[in-house]
Amino acid sequence: MYQNYTIGQTALTLNLDFAIPHNHLANTISWFVDSIPEDVLLGNTAKTGRPAYHPAMMLKILLFAYSRRVFSGRKIELMLEENVPMMALAEHQQISYHTINNFRSSKHANELVKKSFLYFTNLLEAEGLINEGAIFIDGTKIEADANRYTFVWRKAVEKFHDKLKGQAVELYDELIAKEVVKAMAKEKVQTSQGLAELAQETEAEIEKLTEEIEQEPKAIPGGSPRKARRRGLKKLLHKLRKDYVPRMKKYEEAKEIFAGRNSYSKTDHDATFMHMKEDHMKNGQLKPGYNIQAATTDQYVVDFALYPNPTDFRTFEPFLKQMTTLDKFDKIVADAGYGSEYNYSMLEEEYSDKKYYIPYTMYEKEKTRKYRNDPTKLANWFYDEKDDYYLDQNGVRFNFKYYSQRKDRSTGQVRDFKVYEADEFQLTPELERLAKTKSGRQRQVRYNPNWQYLKEKAKAVLQSPEGRHIYSMRKYDVEPIFGHLKNVFGMRRTHLRGKKKVETDIGIAFMMMNLSKYWNRRWSKDQFSLFKNKNRQKKTVKQLKLRVGLIVFQYLRVSFFPDT
Repeated sequence: MYQNYTIGQTALTLNLDFAIPHNHLANTISWFVDSIPEDVLLGNTAKTGRPAYHPAMMLKILLFAYSRRVFSGRKIELMLEENVPMMALAEHQQISYHTINNFRSSKHANELVKKSFLYFTNLLEAEGLINEGAIFIDGTKIEADANRYTFVWRKAVEKFHDKLKGQAVELYDELIAKEVVKAMAKEKVQTSQGLAELAQETEAEIEKLTEEIEQEPKAIPGGSPRKARRRGLKKLLHKLRKDYVPRMKKYEEAKEIFAGRNSYSKTDHDATFMHMKEDHMKNGQLKPGYNIQAATTDQYVVDFALYPNPTDFRTFEPFLKQMTTLDKFDKIVADAGYGSEYNYSMLEEEYSDKKYYIPYTMYEKEKTRKYRNDPTKLANWFYDEKDDYYLDQNGVRFNFKYYSQRKDRSTGQVRDFKVYEADEFQLTPELERLAKTKSGRQRQVRYNPNWQYLKEKAKAVLQSPEGRHIYSMRKYDVEPIFGHLKNVFGMRRTHLRGKKKVETDIGIAFMMMNLSKYWNRRWSKDQFSLFKNKNRQKKTVKQLKLRVGLIVFQYLRVSFFPDT
């Protein structure tokens, strides 16, 4: 049996009810956005021009569209015509995709999305959803909306820039020899501005020669020397205007765009080429992308940031400094990618009121039996604290020699080392031979007391019962959000270009995930309470039927058997 399906008939259908269920996700999104203060939502509104759509409405429709895996401005515009929850959020207004994309790319949207995480964290704190006062930090890489093959490498730019500087100096020397330009600092010649001045002076000399040539007789035996000079200067001017100046400007602009990075994409200057987990060709291909750092609690994202460098340990300090909700947490949890001497020292100095549960890179390996029984490791050598010397596995004695320092290029941290050198005179000739390297120099080992102290402290915290419990929660607290972002909600690549715009794009996705999870948990509780109420009602009806049945039975018993 099928339902009646007749086409071609004229029917007039009036549907005046556009309401959506009270437990719908759209209502949760609307309720949360409306809870943000009005002054934060509006920001600095323009006083002239056509009135813009309210930012609260624009944010609501973007959050709901992202929850349905719709990221295109044109498709969002289509949803406003066909999707009932979207129509309810937009109050049946037809919004152009131009308006949607302009709002999503605006500076105000970026600030609004970043501030919304502060109010969501306040909501979690009010409802007691902060997971044991701990914040879990991790990072992932996401591919940028940029061409994969429009890369610019810093080493190549520096190489050709230096080569061009040499050519500019040679051309400058040639112009000096021809008495075309006056003396100029060679440092200035190696810039686009200096080359432009050379071109101007050369052009002025050519104009001067042209005026002199016009006054010459038409026929000069052997040719005019001024014409030959002008011909050579025109070649140099053409080389300056068409080759040297444009290339010098291009290299200078590229160096400004690099900003300490090793690469960038021509179609998205803020994207950096880095290795991705999605390597379909299995050749270690570099793709333009961003490093997303996220902080979670109870699987809710409370803050996030984007960074151009692919390594996590360099993003740790700036990420903590920009976090506005860090004062609500007293525990910081991260994986071994953040464990370094610089980060440990930074936490000890600037965040002494907080506990941190961060293993270092060799933490798991140092716990293995193989490492603890390895005689080549300095940690397994015999150490005499009184006389301050080491004995290696062969019995070679290493005495303290001097202190040394090393400066880390990536962080600028100065690290202090104690250098131990093998004695020249050992107990036996064999030990004296083992005390030397292949080149005949005395062997040396380095020991970092500060790093060893920080490692031991981190190890003690992680191996405590509380540390094992807190750190074990990291895997199911922060790790799933990236899986949900890429696999469940289908955001494997950004949809906008430029760091600020991508930040807005990622922020909307994270906030949508927060509200979806919050709605699921609240809706599940409501459903559970509704199920309990239904069971209670069923139980009450059964009890009432049983009582009525007993009353009827007693009445019949008395009526038919009065003696009993």
